[in-house]
Amino acid sequence: MNRSIRMSEKPSEECAVFGVSLMAGETGETRGTGETGEAAGITYNGLLSLQHRGQEGAGIAVVNDKSILCCKNAGLVSEVFPGKELEKLPQGRTAVGHTSYSTAGAPKEKNAGPFVTDYLTGRIVTAHNGKITNAHEIRDVLKGYGLRFGATSDSEVVSSLIAYCITQESDIISGVIKAASLLRGAFSLVIASGEDQLIAVRDPNGFRPLCLGQNETGYVVASESCALDACGFELMRNVLPGEVVVIENGNMVYQDVELTAKEEARGLCIFEFVYFARPDSVIDGLSVYEARYNMGLALAEEYPVDADVVCGVPDSGLDAAHGYSAKSGIPLVSGFVKNRYIGRSFIYPTQSQRNSAVKLKLNPLSASIRGKRVVLVDDSIVRGTTSERIVRSLKGAGAREVHMRISSPPFCHDCYYGTDIDGEENLIANKISWEEICHKIGADSLGYISIEGLKRACEACALPFCTACFTGNKDDIFNCK
Repeated sequence: MNRSIRMSEKPSEECAVFGVSLMAGETGETRGTGETGEAAGITYNGLLSLQHRGQEGAGIAVVNDKSILCCKNAGLVSEVFPGKELEKLPQGRTAVGHTSYSTAGAPKEKNAGPFVTDYLTGRIVTAHNGKITNAHEIRDVLKGYGLRFGATSDSEVVSSLIAYCITQESDIISGVIKAASLLRGAFSLVIASGEDQLIAVRDPNGFRPLCLGQNETGYVVASESCALDACGFELMRNVLPGEVVVIENGNMVYQDVELTAKEEARGLCIFEFVYFARPDSVIDGLSVYEARYNMGLALAEEYPVDADVVCGVPDSGLDAAHGYSAKSGIPLVSGFVKNRYIGRSFIYPTQSQRNSAVKLKLNPLSASIRGKRVVLVDDSIVRGTTSERIVRSLKGAGAREVHMRISSPPFCHDCYYGTDIDGEENLIANKISWEEICHKIGADSLGYISIEGLKRACEACALPFCTACFTGNKDDIFNCK
């Protein structure tokens, strides 16, 4: 029987959100009939830049003359919106986009975002990044009021709750604030109404990133600043924890920190800097590239080794490898050739094909490593199977020694707030010692960055961090800086 596996055993982000609000005259009215309005086209480009945060579903919703038209499906952004499909989206000044990552067993098509929800006097569309820990309770309450659900996504629950609260409050902004105050967990929200309002909300803890951008045509909000760059918008700042921002027709009309948490309860998922985010993004004042470079510096201080070359595992290990090389003085080389035309998931009929799958995506560059003692820098080890295959492939290509250096501490616990990490029973660092891990993956030595070293590498961030997946202590979720 065919078996589907991911090329990477890395933890997975839930999704990405994007929204745009343009001033009057920026909807593409002067274009020929059938061409895409600016809001939809900007959102498409933004989602392409955020594709790394979710590859299993994509959607765009456009506000057009008080109506909301949404197109979404399973697949990559370019697969869901080939040229003709993108052109079918209406012209409009406001649009919301979403890329999704579905957990195992979830129906990809039904759970693709964003979600459009009707209520008594209008319609909204909601894109959500994160995990709502009380989603099941909210769903049950709303079902008791007669609401129906067609998916298993937290995002659908959030959109339905917002619509219900708007009805109760008789005001869109008040309804959004009321709904957000009832949510528990991690959430960055982008919401659009049929009144051309674009609303951005970040949870009081700031667990997931959300940023604001502006140019002469209007505003955008996005999970990462790399999407602003791609669309020609300048990063203004990150949305603050607990902040609600409202933009109408390309103009900021409301911003306030309406949702409150204790100061010590604020915290950003530190894995945004380790793995999730693109290196050209800036999150809460810290460059992702600089954070990863600093991780490499810390690794070289904590785990020096006599070696001939340093190389990183593409892509998130590359910047830390730069830092390790700079601090240690060991030359940096390209250790792999990456096949960038292979997607994230594959079908492998046989075990032997599964065992050699890594080479389809990462093939060792033997000219750089043959006969060399190699420092191999990667961002994490989860189950250990991918690391074992990568180390084996390097030695098979002629590396004399492979010294593994990891820019995150050992994963020992699952995540409370939405990062898709294997169950604790499958986490290799939760089962065996470092020495046993080193032996299992075939490395000549192994070093993980310390939690203190990781926090020092990210100390320029404006928020504290959650490190509970490393410690298992719930108190560490928001009290880590």
